[in-house]
Amino acid sequence: MSEPLQVLYVEDEPDIRAVVELALEYEGFGLVACASGRAALDQAPGLKPDLILLDVMMPDMDGPTTLRQLRELPHLADTPVIFMTAKVQANEVAQYKAMGALGVINKPFNPMALADEIRNILRRGHDRPAHD
Repeated sequence: MSEPLQVLYVEDEPDIRAVVELALEYEGFGLVACASGRAALDQAPGLKPDLILLDVMMPDMDGPTTLRQLRELPHLADTPVIFMTAKVQANEVAQYKAMGALGVINKPFNPMALADEIRNILRRGHDRPAHD
């Protein structure tokens, strides 16, 4: 049996955070949930997540800003990232992917399908050819 996927999850809305925690922990994911970008940056030095799952719209520090700062930590420079947001216009999704996100999960999301959606995005990301 493989090791559980370790996820650093950043979401400012307590209700959404609780639903995601339940959905992913039920599927066997290891989860460190943070209520803000600042909290994620405080926790990040001691973490080695397999995935960063980031809300886009948060007060004080939004998801893209949080991602830029997490990327400054050498051990997180290449960690896969998926954004979760209601802002999923084609140009917005293109911006998130230009920042290095593997994909975007649309809010509202189906909690029962969330783990599979994450696995599918990760699988597609690993199937992409490397650009040299």
